[in-house]
Parts: sequence; structure tokens; C-alpha cells
Amino acid sequence: MPFPPDPPLAWTRVATRTLHRTPFIELEQNDVIRPDGSAGDYTLARFVNRAVGVVPWEKGGVWLVGQSRFALGRYSWEIPEGGVPQDEDMEEAARRELKEETGITADTLTHLFDIHTSNSCTDEWGQTFLATGLTHGETELEATEDIQRLFVTLDEALAAIERGRITDGLTVASLYKVALMRANGELG
Repeated sequence: MPFPPDPPLAWTRVATRTLHRTPFIELEQNDVIRPDGSAGDYTLARFVNRAVGVVPWEKGGVWLVGQSRFALGRYSWEIPEGGVPQDEDMEEAARRELKEETGITADTLTHLFDIHTSNSCTDEWGQTFLATGLTHGETELEATEDIQRLFVTLDEALAAIERGRITDGLTVASLYKVALMRANGELG
């Protein structure tokens, strides 16, 4: 199904100033002209790093990682994922995150999709990959990670999404993409 050409951007940026900056994020205040022509302001979170996620696929199932997420105030089950500095190749970053968080290395990574994680208030952009031909080894956890690994069938992971047990955006989108690939006969 073809999409029409994108119309001109309906927002006009008049002025921009930085409210706060850390090594990971910058809060930016923008004076704008809204689509209806009125003046307003728009605060954005600009991410220094990009995001990457990896679905480790093996024998009809996936490896997930569980960890405490400070921002959510809860434990979260996810695909291996992390931040990618601007000068790092996305596929290499996917391999790094997979190894660090699960101890797994993959013979093959297949690009699944590009994603904007929350495009109403951030500019965070990422990619996800399918990892196959897995070899298991030791994890290389960072000081901020309290990770445990879990192997589940794809159907169990999808059921966990439906029950609200898995809520991470990269994980939800990636697992449904893998389910679509399975339904189309694209997985071994």
C-alpha cells in the first residue's frame, strides 16, 4: 500500500535552549509556532545514544533478560538491549549487548526494523536485530545491571505481553515482528 508524500512540517521552531544536560540525555525547551498558528513551547528529551535490541532465537524460543528498571520502579523482562554511542556500528553494538547481558554470541544478526521509541517527547531512535546460530558463554554485566536470563518459547513470551508482564517497547515490537516472521515461514 503506497503512502502519500509527507506534507511540510506543521511546527515552526522559533528558539531553543538547553534546560539540563547529562552524559546520556539533554532536556531542550523550544519556543514554537503550533500547527494552528498559535505560539507555544515544547520540551524535548534528546538522547545522546541510540537504542539497540536483540532477539536471541533458538529452538522456537527466545532468551530474555530480567532486570530492575529504576525509571519504572519495577522489574522488567526484556530482550537484550542497550545504548549505542554515535560512533559505534549498530550491528556491532547489538553483538556487544547480547554478549554482555546473556553471554551469547551469534553467527548471524538480521536487521528487523528501525524504531522511534517515544516520538512525542524524545528523539530516541533505535534498531532491533534477530540473532541466530547462538553460542553460550559468560555474561559481562555492567555495575548498573542485576540481570538474570530466561529462555521461553515465543508463544510464552507473546502471552506474557498480553498479560502485561512484558511491557518494554523494543521487546514488544521485536517479539511481534518475530511472530510475524514465524507465521510467514521465515524462521528455521
